Amino acid sequence: MTNRTPLDDLKNVLAGTARAIASQPEIEVAFTADPPSQSGTKLRVPMPGRKLPADQVAEARGFADLYALRLKHHNPAQHAANAPREAVARAAFDAVEQVRIEALGTRSMRGLGANLDAALEMRMRSDPISRATRADEVPISTALGLIVRERLTGTPMPADSVAGVNLVREWIESKGGEDIDNLALSLDDQAGFAALANRLLEHLELTEGQMDEEDSQDEGDDDDSSEQGEPEDQEGEQDGTDQGQTEARGEEQTGENEEGDSSETEGEMEQGDDGDPGEMGDDGMMPTRPNRPWTDLPNDFEYKAWTTSFDEVIEATDLCDEDELLRLRAYLDQQLAHLQGAVTKLANRLQRRLMAQQSRSWDFDQEEGMLDAARLARVVVAPGHSLSYKIERDTEFRDTVVTLLIDNSGSMRGRPISIAAISADIMARTLERCGVKTEILGFTTKAWKGGQCREDWLAHGRSPLPGRLNDLRHIVYKKADEPWRRARKNLGLMMREGLLKENIDGEALLWAHNRLIARPEERRVLMVISDGAPVDDSTLSVNHGAYLEQHLRKVIDWIEKMSPVQLIAIGIGHDVTRYYRRAVTIMDAEQLGGTMVEQLAGLFDDE
Repeated sequence: MTNRTPLDDLKNVLAGTARAIASQPEIEVAFTADPPSQSGTKLRVPMPGRKLPADQVAEARGFADLYALRLKHHNPAQHAANAPREAVARAAFDAVEQVRIEALGTRSMRGLGANLDAALEMRMRSDPISRATRADEVPISTALGLIVRERLTGTPMPADSVAGVNLVREWIESKGGEDIDNLALSLDDQAGFAALANRLLEHLELTEGQMDEEDSQDEGDDDDSSEQGEPEDQEGEQDGTDQGQTEARGEEQTGENEEGDSSETEGEMEQGDDGDPGEMGDDGMMPTRPNRPWTDLPNDFEYKAWTTSFDEVIEATDLCDEDELLRLRAYLDQQLAHLQGAVTKLANRLQRRLMAQQSRSWDFDQEEGMLDAARLARVVVAPGHSLSYKIERDTEFRDTVVTLLIDNSGSMRGRPISIAAISADIMARTLERCGVKTEILGFTTKAWKGGQCREDWLAHGRSPLPGRLNDLRHIVYKKADEPWRRARKNLGLMMREGLLKENIDGEALLWAHNRLIARPEERRVLMVISDGAPVDDSTLSVNHGAYLEQHLRKVIDWIEKMSPVQLIAIGIGHDVTRYYRRAVTIMDAEQLGGTMVEQLAGLFDDE
């Protein structure tokens, strides 16, 4: 025991206290120089200095107490089940739940309050709210959490965050003040508290959870009616049913569809309506994301669009005003602040790889040029020797442009789209430093399950096999000739709720490819980032089941075999190697940045 240090004693005290608070004897506590974290019963808290300064000890105690309280009062599965889908709303929901946990701890054990306050002050020192000078720079989740904490515990918020909170306090309290007061009534009931928290988020217009529930009921009603009234579309569907689809449209032929999944009911609802466009489209819907097996179709199968009149190619700045873009960008930065170290490493790694391609080389043993230092001995011994020089020459590095084409479909919501946006940001920044121009594009649709294109088809008599039945929305986040600093804020648009809908990959690929072909650069690279097969319920409900996939395959095959554009694809969570010759699939969105670097650097290595 003679080798024990004060730090060891403090660790034992923290572990013993945490076990007592959480009533879990297996809790372990470790010190870390990295950000504090919790993984199960393993708690990592900030390491204080050797002399154990009082403020640093309080921080370590605060995090240990907070994690112990979370183990005691928080059910992760229930939290995940009640959490909203929207990224901004999810962050706010998490912050409010943490306040509930802290309020329960300080109510039953007053001594924890000072420790939790110390931990909060440490977190706020690095939070963007402490540097905010305008309302659009304030992270809403942080501000809401601090206001709720102030109401529920009665303790003042850290001084560094007061100015930032005051920028949005009036807005939050005017819309959700009553909801915040009601939260105090359900501290002991996590499910009840979650329901009140979601109501608060709805009133703050961060989520549309209540509307989603109503819409799901409407879909159920429409589904019932569609079972009885689909004779018009049944016949067309029977001809081209993809037996491998998870949507199982074969069930429509028998009329027995009582246990179909959500994608089935959506498809049937559209086929069974009587042409009323008002019942279609809903920003709360999530698209189906199946990996459909490939089905061979006749060689004369052609792709077409019912009409392109309602398609649009639009700048990010035209979809969102500048103030909101800045707020969304600030939120994106907040979400990924802890990745800044990884961002720097990725950027440096890619820059080294690219600069190596541009490095100089030398021709040795020349008659004239620069004196070769390695031949100094020869110069001394035989000064008349004529091959003691070297000539510097530049390695050819072709003028290059890179396009990043990002899937903006609904299934990319949350972490995948955040990582995709920040990875695109890293790539654009780094490539610009290396003299490589970068274009960032996104693709989605203007509406769920159709839109004006489908309305036009319905108005013209529902002709069979109409082709693509949705309005395309192709978004330009950054032009190739636009400097990164000017387009930086545009990437925040990907965080906007309601933007991400359905995806028609084949036409998006052609659009991005044609923009590249028009560029003057000698080398053109197209990198596609997606999370699965093309999906548009409106199109697939009235065409062959593999209609969009077959077109995508034809486009990819043509680009890979005939076009000078180099094509790479990265699939997030879904296998895209069955479409693209040069592709990689990652299972965690966190891998995206590193994978992009390696894939792009690999192209230059192949030179």
